[in-house]
Amino acid sequence: MKFKQIVDLSLPLNNDLPIFPGDPEPNMRSATTIKKDGYNTSFLDIGSHTGTHVDAPYHFRDEGETIDRLPLDNFMGEGVIIPATHKKGGEPVTMDDAAPYFDKLGPGKVALFHTGWTKYLGEERYFNHPYVDIEVIAKMLDLGVRTFFIDALNIDQPNGGEFPAHEAITVVNGIIGENFTNFDQITFENPLIIALPLKISNGDGSPVRAIAIKLY
Repeated sequence: MKFKQIVDLSLPLNNDLPIFPGDPEPNMRSATTIKKDGYNTSFLDIGSHTGTHVDAPYHFRDEGETIDRLPLDNFMGEGVIIPATHKKGGEPVTMDDAAPYFDKLGPGKVALFHTGWTKYLGEERYFNHPYVDIEVIAKMLDLGVRTFFIDALNIDQPNGGEFPAHEAITVVNGIIGENFTNFDQITFENPLIIALPLKISNGDGSPVRAIAIKLY
């Protein structure tokens, strides 16, 4: 198999990453050095939802599947971009926004909500992001979609008070991905999206290295 183009959809993993309020602060630091020890290694003290990551159903449901027990094909599939760069902070992606793309969606497809919000990375504005209306999520679930990625901090409202999208997706053991980036660089049709998690025992989520691939 040959790849014609690969687009990196992940934020760099570092101590400056914005995190959801209350999540563990990243603290990555040197453990050994070549000068002192003959080799470089690092401590990676991060939360399971640091940076570009996926949520397992267990994140919101004790009975939900954990990250290590989910089939890997849940984290990959043909991506369908839902343009939402016209949305302001705190505004929802509505049925009117998403309806033109419903005919492209179905089982095995990955819904990509493109807000463009990573342009505000490092600013307070990043925390006041667009989100996806629960009616849109419900419709896509009815169409058979089980994997939902967004290039913002949270697929639900920025106030963090309610999580209707998380609850609706995780109840059917679906996958949520947040803090993605570079959706604007997916300029080709039928991108293959891959966002594999670490195999964390009984994990509620995991950072990922996500990519979009254009096949020959």
